[in-house]
Amino acid sequence: MAKKITVIGGSGFVGTNLCRQLALKQQDFEIIDLKMSNQFPEKCKIGDVRDAESLRKTITGDVLVNLAAVHRDDVRDKSEYQRTNVDGAENVALVCEEKGIEKIVFTSTVAVYGFAEPGTDESGEINPFNEYGRTKFEAEEKLRSWQEASGNSLLIVRPTVIFGEGNRGNVFNLLNQIASGKFLMVGKGENKKSMAYIGNIVAFLEICIATEQKYGVFNYVDTPDLTMNELVSQVRSRLKDRKGVDLRLPYWLGLILGYTADLVAKLSGRNLPVSSIRVKKFASSTEFQSAKASLDNFKEPYLLSDGLQR
Repeated sequence: MAKKITVIGGSGFVGTNLCRQLALKQQDFEIIDLKMSNQFPEKCKIGDVRDAESLRKTITGDVLVNLAAVHRDDVRDKSEYQRTNVDGAENVALVCEEKGIEKIVFTSTVAVYGFAEPGTDESGEINPFNEYGRTKFEAEEKLRSWQEASGNSLLIVRPTVIFGEGNRGNVFNLLNQIASGKFLMVGKGENKKSMAYIGNIVAFLEICIATEQKYGVFNYVDTPDLTMNELVSQVRSRLKDRKGVDLRLPYWLGLILGYTADLVAKLSGRNLPVSSIRVKKFASSTEFQSAKASLDNFKEPYLLSDGLQR
């Protein structure tokens, strides 16, 4: 009998794209989210991972995909990370145990490694620099405890920055700044950035749902990694018909501007598009290795260049 997939956080960017593929393949699924799904309202039920009772009332699937997370850099109430990411994972595990759900696919993040050495793989040191990375790893631990105690299946995916059509995250903001002519490179631009295209992430999540493998942790990156200079030059060539980077700001000056923006944001109570942590992240290298191909011989359907073009 075909299994029903419960997608918690299915109204968001990754969830909507995953559910679109499930619908195309006529796979039965349901969405549990704080907000109604724009694309699949008939499949959506309002539920909150922070409230175990709401999960008991809404979850009816056989396999659970947990995409719910607080992940933005500018969340002021830091306890929100704990309540959603950690307590939420604990509630998910509890309700899965009660309902006899034997498989969880969990999206974590490469942020659990912090500012990692280039080439860090799944065995890399856990050293998060922010609440997002810390709480996502703690959530992993909650789910590992569930898996070890029950003998059920757990697949953990740690994506790098995800981009794609319809997303309004960091990569979109970068492309938008380049397109508008407002982009300013910070630093030498020699740092490399691992990225993940949404079409490939969804394909990998589908493999995680279908696999018979009991347990696994997988970084997700699409290669080859581009330096910021290469990425910006490629995008400018496509959007502006001009190669190269153009204006550049020394890293030390960018960092001063970031700390100044932090102070202004704190005094004004407003979130600003620039911050010290965003400058640090922009200028740092995020090069990761992934064991994704070891899971049922997975092969991503799109090249990274195809994803950027799309």
